[in-house]
Amino acid sequence: MIVFEIKLKVFLLQNIEVKYAQTKIAEFLDKGFLWDEELAKFHEENKFKNYSFNLPFPLEKDQIYKKGGIYNIIIRTIDEQLARYFSEVCANTYTESLKGLTTEIRTLPQKQIECLYTLLPAILKDEKGYWRSYMNLSEYGERIKVNLIKKWNQFEHEKLDEEFQLYSLIEFSNKVPVAMEYKNIRLLGDKFCIHITDHPTAQQLAYMAIGTGVLEMNSRGAGFVNYRWL
Repeated sequence: MIVFEIKLKVFLLQNIEVKYAQTKIAEFLDKGFLWDEELAKFHEENKFKNYSFNLPFPLEKDQIYKKGGIYNIIIRTIDEQLARYFSEVCANTYTESLKGLTTEIRTLPQKQIECLYTLLPAILKDEKGYWRSYMNLSEYGERIKVNLIKKWNQFEHEKLDEEFQLYSLIEFSNKVPVAMEYKNIRLLGDKFCIHITDHPTAQQLAYMAIGTGVLEMNSRGAGFVNYRWL
């Protein structure tokens, strides 16, 4: 498995408040899918999309990205076809909010990972609502693990042995839920640092998560992670 990272430079055609930036980026990335029959089908399928992205940077002090400004967006994926799409198509894509300018692509090396930390809130979707009202920390950690295993199994077409310890510690950086705007509703998520064990499977899943993001709604801008190597 290889994690691809694409650095996308965009030009803003209108002001964008930070809280709406994830939605605007998702719309931008989605638009290009429609130009390719296979990718259009992929976009409509109900399955893990295996890519994630961060907010544009640099971040403005007043939390509003400026019309006429040029910003960078990092997109990561474990899917080589998607990596080629993001690299080749996004530079020529535009919406009412964003216009692609240039892309740079590289692969991330697989090294021993100490921890993953979320740059955008991780979203756990459940009919019961926000997880802290009915779930303990151990159960939350298990949901992170199970979600990563499902992503691996779907992508690699194999079934991982689930008898391993993924992490030794989860440290949350938010004291109250972090809201994410999505289709005129506010989803509640969390930002955390998860310390990964030395187990080979845990390390494989952590490396994959750098590309896919953690938990759910990664293609909508949730659960994007950075990493610290040992």
